[in-house]
Amino acid sequence: MKVTGAVGIITGGGGGLGAGVARMLAAHGGRAVVLDLETSAAADLEREVTNVTFVPTDVSVPDQVRAAVDRVRAEYGRIDLCVNAAGISPAQRVVDRRGRAHDLPTFEKVLDINLVGAFDVIRTVAAAMSGNEAGPDGERGLIVNVSSAAGLEGQVGQAAYTASKGALIALTLQLARDLAIHGIRVMTVAPGIMDTPMLAGIDGDRRAALVDLHVFPKRLGTPEDFAALVKCFMEVTLLNGEVVRLDAATRL
Repeated sequence: MKVTGAVGIITGGGGGLGAGVARMLAAHGGRAVVLDLETSAAADLEREVTNVTFVPTDVSVPDQVRAAVDRVRAEYGRIDLCVNAAGISPAQRVVDRRGRAHDLPTFEKVLDINLVGAFDVIRTVAAAMSGNEAGPDGERGLIVNVSSAAGLEGQVGQAAYTASKGALIALTLQLARDLAIHGIRVMTVAPGIMDTPMLAGIDGDRRAALVDLHVFPKRLGTPEDFAALVKCFMEVTLLNGEVVRLDAATRL
């Protein structure tokens, strides 16, 4: 798949990793359509970067997902790429130090956004992609799901997040097999410690400690690193059904 001319949907693309992909697509002659909340920074990204379009969407609301995908297909004629970067990560222990059990609605909300919402986007976009004219190798589209190192090595307080991200990892090969008849590839990225807005409030000592967890190179990952990996996925069609760690050999 060529990046030039490609139309990509990016959920959670108002900032962080998703915004990195939007900028990459726009810089290489593609079109990025960002699906994010009205309260996100996606409107600023749309004003700043040519070839980025913001469609306010809550991925946990199926009607909004359907309307957004229908709009993109109607306006641009096809959808070549989908990057599922929308997600939340509230922290709670299963039982805290005071003996209080994990809040069940919080667990359900994380799965509703990170997993159910992602699957809704996947199924809706894949149905649209199946109508694309096939390119080289018979390819019609690429779906990239954003998991996490926590999906492989969940840490304290990450039960809900680990469950949601681990499920995306488990789905990777299954989705690739299911969608192969339509010429749609599926890849998953498991980022490690990335320099995104989620880390904006930490102090210098804590940031240095996080950097030290990386084996090599000794720096945090960036949205540009992530976007470069997505670009590689787009261009190398033999990549399919695999989970790629983007974490400088870190093991949490």
